[in-house]
Amino acid sequence: DSKVSEGGLNVTLTIRLLMHGKEVGSIIGKKGETVKKMREESGARINISEGSCPERIVTITGPTDAIFKAFSMIALKFEEDINASMTNSSVTSKPPVTLRLVVPASQCGSLIGKGGSKIKEIRESTGAQVQVAGDMLPNSTERAVTISGTPDAIIQCVKQICVVMLESPPKGATIPYRPKPASAPIIFAGGQAFTIQGQYAIPHPDLTKLHQLAMQHPPFTPLGQTTPGFPGLDATTPTSSHELTIPNDLIGCIIGRQGSKINEIRQMSGAQIKIANATEGSAERQVTITGSPANISLAQYLINAR
Repeated sequence: DSKVSEGGLNVTLTIRLLMHGKEVGSIIGKKGETVKKMREESGARINISEGSCPERIVTITGPTDAIFKAFSMIALKFEEDINASMTNSSVTSKPPVTLRLVVPASQCGSLIGKGGSKIKEIRESTGAQVQVAGDMLPNSTERAVTISGTPDAIIQCVKQICVVMLESPPKGATIPYRPKPASAPIIFAGGQAFTIQGQYAIPHPDLTKLHQLAMQHPPFTPLGQTTPGFPGLDATTPTSSHELTIPNDLIGCIIGRQGSKINEIRQMSGAQIKIANATEGSAERQVTITGSPANISLAQYLINAR
């Protein structure tokens, strides 16, 4: 333990956990007493995502020792729940405590190590089972890392994972995983269907394509602060056009191989997009987007995301 803090690793860190509603209920406790006690005793910030989702995100932030304390309290609480559920059941073998961390995919390589060497070392030295999901969580660039074992093995394992995460910070922008409500409401605007996810409207027919466009900018404005003509528009909105200038060195990533990306953006946004030819001596290209205000805001967002 002292080695972790002496090694200059005692910095503030954020760890995200993915939990089912029932697990979250257990952590919150009656009238929020359990989570209050965890916050006070560990000194870590513990936030639980809002929403009536089957899954919730629990974010734990603080100096590493506060995080370990919070984790040990969560692991012990889960073990208590397992013991309680076993008292009235005929199951003889005790299931392990299981936690799911959500880790930026760009850090998973370091966690697995060359040829799986790092993850093997963590498993062997802590006695915990550690599994890194092969696929990213939907609409995000994060992966689930499942840890199971005794509370003590889990805490040792979290310590080692923290060290890895501190030594190799995430590369590039991370799109955090946001659990989806059991069923998302759909709104229609500008002749398109959008689903509401969290506080954002997301075009529905191509959610998967949207996921591939790195969402480095929050999509649109949160609902309620309506952008002119978005979202509550019908398909009869007059078309207008909007000009953008894009630096020459970025235009390639927007056009894509043989125009594949720009065609995808045209298709998804329903807007017409014209890219002017390069002018001598100018470092920028003029882009004109034409369509309804909703089509234009979607096209702009997709271009910015690229």
